[in-house]
Amino acid sequence: MARMHSDGRGSSGSDKPVTKKNPRWVEYDEEEVIDLIIKLRRDGDDPSQIGLKLRDNYGIPSVKQVTDKTVTEILEEEGLELNMPEDLKNLVEKAESIQKHLEENPKDQDAERTLELTEAKIRRIAQYHRDNGNIKENWKYERE
Repeated sequence: MARMHSDGRGSSGSDKPVTKKNPRWVEYDEEEVIDLIIKLRRDGDDPSQIGLKLRDNYGIPSVKQVTDKTVTEILEEEGLELNMPEDLKNLVEKAESIQKHLEENPKDQDAERTLELTEAKIRRIAQYHRDNGNIKENWKYERE
């Protein structure tokens, strides 16, 4: 669904590791990884940014291999979860950015269409999160 309205073809990305065990070369144990995640979240990073920083700066390829939990699960246990799921928050920020652009450029019809598509995606993803209990039942996106 993420590529529904883009020009890209197919999906590519990294493959999951073959084994579910923690690699021998990872120098961090479970408690250290959890402490790093909490520190990075308190610094204001989102879960995806935390995963990237752990991979790039600390050499931890997969949090789930080390801790048997995802970054989001760890944050929820520590009471540091997000108010809104990250994918939904990013889409709302994108829609706000397009709205700001349209205020300055009211004749930009491509941007209007992009805003409509983004808002449709927000509604679909919001329904998914409502069904799974990730957001309140009465949460609704409204254009400002």
